[in-house]
Amino acid sequence: MTGPLTTGGTLRRAYTRRWLRYKVDVAIRIIIAGTLRNRIYCGKGTSLSEGGMGLFAGTELEPGDKVAVELTPPYAAAPLRVDARICNRSGYDYGLEFLTDNNTRKLQAAGVRKHLSSLAGMSMPPAQLT
Repeated sequence: MTGPLTTGGTLRRAYTRRWLRYKVDVAIRIIIAGTLRNRIYCGKGTSLSEGGMGLFAGTELEPGDKVAVELTPPYAAAPLRVDARICNRSGYDYGLEFLTDNNTRKLQAAGVRKHLSSLAGMSMPPAQLT
């Protein structure tokens, strides 16, 4: 957040994002862990930032839900997976925050960011990716 602004005699705050967002267009899978079985949905990654991503998925998710996002890079043997939390939604468009509360999750998020940043043409220094 930036400092207060005045507009027509009223005080308001300007909203700024923590990280820049970049457009991407990548096929993804959303995995929701269940008590008896996991549910897997196909979706499309639409934007990427240092802290999360935007995606479209034809399923009902609610803010606060924890999911795993999985994508398979071209010519890769294994998919990349990152844990995330749904922050917001508009219809079937969702905003996700990468979970980085431990070293494993930090490495997962860095791997996904690194791959997606190359697709988006982002020039992020390696220090920002880890």
